[in-house]
Amino acid sequence: MSTAAETATAAPGSAGGDHNIPLGEAVRVWARVAALSFGGPAGQIAVMHRILVEEKRWIGENRFLHALNYCMLLPGPEAQQLAVYIGWLLHKTKGGLVAGTLFILPGFLSILALSYVYVLLGNVPIVEGLFFGLKAAVLAIVLHAIQRIGKRALKNNVMLAIAAASFVAIFFLGAPFPAIVLAAGVLGYLGGRAGLSAFKVGGGHGGSSGPTLPDADSALGEGVPAHARPNVGWSLRISAIFLALWVVPLVALVVALGWDNVFSRIALFFSQMAVVTFGGAYAVLAYVAQQAVETYGWLQPGEMLDGLGMAETTPGPLIMVVQFVGFLGAYRDAGGLNPLLAATLGAVLTTWVTFVPCFLWIFLGAPFIERLRSNAALSGALSAITAAVVGVILNLAIWFALHVLFDTVIETRVLGLTLDVPVLSSANWAAITLTAAAMLAIFRFGVSMGWVLAACALSGIVYRLIY
Repeated sequence: MSTAAETATAAPGSAGGDHNIPLGEAVRVWARVAALSFGGPAGQIAVMHRILVEEKRWIGENRFLHALNYCMLLPGPEAQQLAVYIGWLLHKTKGGLVAGTLFILPGFLSILALSYVYVLLGNVPIVEGLFFGLKAAVLAIVLHAIQRIGKRALKNNVMLAIAAASFVAIFFLGAPFPAIVLAAGVLGYLGGRAGLSAFKVGGGHGGSSGPTLPDADSALGEGVPAHARPNVGWSLRISAIFLALWVVPLVALVVALGWDNVFSRIALFFSQMAVVTFGGAYAVLAYVAQQAVETYGWLQPGEMLDGLGMAETTPGPLIMVVQFVGFLGAYRDAGGLNPLLAATLGAVLTTWVTFVPCFLWIFLGAPFIERLRSNAALSGALSAITAAVVGVILNLAIWFALHVLFDTVIETRVLGLTLDVPVLSSANWAAITLTAAAMLAIFRFGVSMGWVLAACALSGIVYRLIY
């Protein structure tokens, strides 16, 4: 039943975008959105749509999709940035800060708690079994992500060719993920600017299948609030603040501790990731895993899957898995600090440099969104990047599969290329069976991700207790 305050906030806004939504009520609603934000960006965006558009009627369908399209053009988690955007649209800068912070807070606290359990109790059979089962479920979920994104992105032969080239570049040639994103973006930009139909962006995340809410009938209305109109002075001020919040700690760490200190490396590496994470978390995880395991030695291949399992089973953006990477990296290279204290600082630092840029992108660009809305060149860049992401995720799935399904993987030179090749005799039949069951549940019977994760975790625990 709606309260009087909720009924009042559902009244249509004026032409200027005024409304009567109290900030206190918005805080409660954003906390609710955050607590229900499971299932990756598609699920998180669906939750926001259901609550903000259909239930609260605070923002109209077209305006919601308009904001989403802009967020899809940006690096970083689009669902969290969408929350920042709508929060800013409703309650100015403080609204964006509240919405964006609450969106990541439950996931941060959950993964931090699980990380403590992981390093303190990781050798306990129940905990080992939990993560053994989660790995199998995560592999099935990643494969399902390839299918889901591929259906949306690979709508013509050009997009198929970009995806194939992306896979070859990263799997066989070892090309870095940022270079693949840049190349795809430039190609898409040129194709979109030339007006080629193959580079037009298709549909994004779906909303409701029911009647849509016109902007004029929403609490915000169809007008533009005064604070949402382009203001170069405000944009420069707010950008300077968030740029300082992002860069100053990074520079301070490098100056105080040196380039080779684990905290400096964490800050620099994940700051770079914040700039190139186009296409969602699955796309960048292959590159993060490669660098964290092979270059920095922060964790082992199987541990990356454990972290992904944590992120899949907790609310918030999937990219929160990087928090686990920073946690383990600092835990194992604590210097003179207590390992758990160093790990906590590593998790906080990783989260900070990952998400502060998200606020920067929104507060800087949102007032100018109308100028980007119909830009064919930028739409083409997004279309090509999304196609390239399919190839990158396929590489991620193969990399994960090798380390989940086989106990031993070795590097082998094939035709002058260095490839990871499994030792067939080391096949882990329990993992293969559990992964096959998870895939059957997801692909054939459409079982929800939560149930698959729970069933696999329970199966893993039982297996470890018996064997």
